[in-house]
Amino acid sequence: MASISRRLLLYSRRCPSRIPSRSNIPTLTAQWQRPLSTTSPVYAKEPTKEGSATAAAAESPSKVADESATSSSPETETARQLRKLVEDLKALDPDVVQDAIRKGKHGIPFAKDFELENDEDLEIAEETGRAGFWAEGEESLGPDEDYYGDDLTSLGHGELEQHRELREYARLIAWELPLLSQLARPFEPPTAATPFRFRYTSYLGESHPAVNKVVVEFTASDMNLTIQQRDKLIKLAGPRYNPDTDIIKMSCEDFDTQAQNKRFLGETIFKLLAEAKDGKDTFEDVPFDFRHRKPKVRYEFPKEWILTPERKKYLENKRAQAAKLDDERLHTGQLVDGKTVIDTSLPFSTPEPEPVMVGGPRGKQLR
Repeated sequence: MASISRRLLLYSRRCPSRIPSRSNIPTLTAQWQRPLSTTSPVYAKEPTKEGSATAAAAESPSKVADESATSSSPETETARQLRKLVEDLKALDPDVVQDAIRKGKHGIPFAKDFELENDEDLEIAEETGRAGFWAEGEESLGPDEDYYGDDLTSLGHGELEQHRELREYARLIAWELPLLSQLARPFEPPTAATPFRFRYTSYLGESHPAVNKVVVEFTASDMNLTIQQRDKLIKLAGPRYNPDTDIIKMSCEDFDTQAQNKRFLGETIFKLLAEAKDGKDTFEDVPFDFRHRKPKVRYEFPKEWILTPERKKYLENKRAQAAKLDDERLHTGQLVDGKTVIDTSLPFSTPEPEPVMVGGPRGKQLR
């Protein structure tokens, strides 16, 4: 295993330069000449000074192209990069260089000018073929396998996918559901500080218009109001008050989210309480109107029909006496058998054969 600096030198020496040349190659454009002209071209008589812009422009295009091609050749660029790398390595701290050499696996020495002597011990990973489409992001899978037409059909893969899904839920049931018992909390009945009970509706991720609906219930007696204020709150609630349970129930689904509907219900309740506590108008002259509440008739089971132990014993004795009387009548002939009466009372008659019409040849009737 070679050190880091040795690897950098070796790779820069082996690989050709891929860095594009930064030298600016002048763009040569042909000058326009007048077609079919008999006038000879005019050249500058005075020599140009060296280093001026005119001198650079006066150079021949072939010379400029040769210099740019020579400066942008791969060998020249590689040599330039190596010289720059050697200068950067020389600028390093000698102690750092010596430590890097000491930590080398095989201890291959470096020259004074940081040029390599041997490189056979350097491990260079061979480039493998490009991974297949299904192995992208999974280097361990390797290239794609050859397909010989022996794979399952789409229906078979669907069955396998369904089986995998069932196994996944089975694992969740076996390993994850028992952990939910750690989150269980004992039931705590609502206190006076939490008199409002909100109810939400969920369809387990499905889109439904009733998902945004929020319902709130509260008892008028839990609002810490006086009798006069409580009566006014009931009158303001109107048909939303249930006189049987003393519960005021309101709902809202006008907005797009549950949070907005809940906020609207909260603001409405606060307005009702503020109006109930207002002593300017107590609504004493307004009577209660509970016509919206129609009580349901609940029928109760008669107490006389309840099978108490005494009644069960009475019924068993009564059935036993009736069975005993029937047995006595059967042996004395006093028991009337309906089947026997029918068989003996009707006249006995033998069934007579019914006449059958016989036709002549080819369906003609006989005379």
